[in-house]
Amino acid sequence: MPRDGGRYFDGTLGSGGHARAILEKSSPGGLLAGTDLDSQAISRLTDEFAQYKGRANLFQGNYSEIDRICAMLGWDGLDGILLDLGMSSTALDDPDRGFSFLKPGPLDMRFSTQGDLTAEHVVNSYDESSLAALIREYGDERFAKRIARRIGESRPIGTTTELAELVGRAIPRRFWPQKIHPATKTFQAIRMEVNHEIDNIKTFLPKAASLLAPGGVVAIISYHSLEDRIIKRFFSGTDDGFVFPRGLPAPAKDTGPILERITRKSVTPTEEEILQNPRARSARLRAARRVS
Repeated sequence: MPRDGGRYFDGTLGSGGHARAILEKSSPGGLLAGTDLDSQAISRLTDEFAQYKGRANLFQGNYSEIDRICAMLGWDGLDGILLDLGMSSTALDDPDRGFSFLKPGPLDMRFSTQGDLTAEHVVNSYDESSLAALIREYGDERFAKRIARRIGESRPIGTTTELAELVGRAIPRRFWPQKIHPATKTFQAIRMEVNHEIDNIKTFLPKAASLLAPGGVVAIISYHSLEDRIIKRFFSGTDDGFVFPRGLPAPAKDTGPILERITRKSVTPTEEEILQNPRARSARLRAARRVS
């Protein structure tokens, strides 16, 4: 629970709902640092959070830069860290961003317009084997090879709806999912490739753990099985890639894990919550506390 005087980090500001709740709960002296790749979100929230009189420090950037941001602020020892890895509804519903297949739009899919890689480059330039591999790994799509072949045969592909239609044609009709569009997994995989989402979470986790104060909590909401497995493994202390940034020494092996899981299993939305927000159907929350 946020407290007065605490220091908190929200790495995925989005519409600002979580950040606003943290600021309210930690009133009057709690401080927040927040990041988002979307410059429009930062601009909007900077105006909205003016009421908190300097308690909110907002930055356009990637949450994996948490160490750099904390160093800029002179913060060492956070009381809480939060990530919500879901897509912003505002971005998802904007056809010009290229995330949705419901309306024609450019093949973009970048969280930040400053990024170099676009969906257009992935779709039209990756060889078929590489394309099939990322659709299979990031999309968990059984027909990845067929989809990649159809994309290769149909190049150049110019719009989101064009891509969605050919993906649908590549999947046998009897195997179309009942609750989601047949192109959903492919779009998810391409988006994750464009924005380096798996690399970002792997970079972020050890930094977050090292920046927590003893007793501090890190909570992450993920929407993808691969992300959830990475988080679960890290929180369980079984990740061999744990690195302490900023020159901090790693704990001795006999001191036990630096984190303890608060959630033994992932917390999932209720049926009522899914009815209120269908996009939350795949959400998984995991949390851990620093113990040393």
